[in-house]
Amino acid sequence: MFELNTKIMKILKTPILIVIFSLFAGLVSVQAQTRQTKEEYILKYKHIAIDHMERYGIPASITLAQGILESDSGNSNLARKSNNHFGIKCKKGWTGDRVYHTDDAPDECFRKYDSVEESYQDHADFLDQSPRYDSLFAYSATDYRSWARGLKAAGYATAPDYAQRLTKLIEDNKLYLFDEAGGEKLYADHQKAENNITQEFTAQSSVEIPTPVEGRVDPNNYRVAERTFNGYSVYVNNKTHYIIARDGDTFSRIASTFALTEKTLRKYNEIDTKSTADPIEGEVIYIERKQARWMGNVRKHTVRAGETLRSVAQDYAIQKKKLMRLNRMSKGSQLQVGQDIALK
Repeated sequence: MFELNTKIMKILKTPILIVIFSLFAGLVSVQAQTRQTKEEYILKYKHIAIDHMERYGIPASITLAQGILESDSGNSNLARKSNNHFGIKCKKGWTGDRVYHTDDAPDECFRKYDSVEESYQDHADFLDQSPRYDSLFAYSATDYRSWARGLKAAGYATAPDYAQRLTKLIEDNKLYLFDEAGGEKLYADHQKAENNITQEFTAQSSVEIPTPVEGRVDPNNYRVAERTFNGYSVYVNNKTHYIIARDGDTFSRIASTFALTEKTLRKYNEIDTKSTADPIEGEVIYIERKQARWMGNVRKHTVRAGETLRSVAQDYAIQKKKLMRLNRMSKGSQLQVGQDIALK
């Protein structure tokens, strides 16, 4: 009887193993097909990261590294179910959709977005508008190490090695190349050299690159002294792009032309976002975030009659709060004729 049972088991064993192996192989195959790699993630979202670096001053390498780390390259449940790629929790004042997910504690509230692009935009706004992250913007967009340490110090994440993990991701994947002028080409050239290929790297991936919004302005398209766009001449001051307001212009119209919100445009020009005033003819209107300091050779400005802190900030394309910090000024400080203002 024992011998018979052994023979039966041997007969059954082979097909059972085949079925089990087939199911396992199929599962692995499905997972392999659906799991996004770091390289695919970088290729898919590098354009947004670079755009936000130009607009906000956040290093593209930091944005991509945070996206990779917080979303597991877009593969985490939070990323898949709610398009939340940066682990941003609901926080006070969040009025958008939400989802509950166990993180540091059970069933914590996280923000839910309609698209990944919306998550990236909220990440930029979150850093830009939260006072706790103000100190980060004093660092250059190429200083990813200081940004990584600053994010940890400001409490973005609880992991004790958060800064080191971001830095390792940036350096292992050469994300710092995106922080440089012509970063996309530098990265593409690196990938081609790494893979010993001659054709463009983008042709090697089946990942669909997000289609840009029609009419959206890419600062790289007009990074010259002057260019006309939709009837506006675009100029550069202190590596910051601006236009000259025309008769009858409104912040709403200018913002729409350059794919910005009216609130963002007012913020770039340090005008109260609740104000209803529109620009006057001949006024300089910046269409991207101003710099933290003057990039030219002049180190100070001597105040003339009628000048204010904001007017000096506008003249040199420097953020007013950065100018105040450079000069150790407090809120409400008044300028005096003949006073020297440090620009760097």
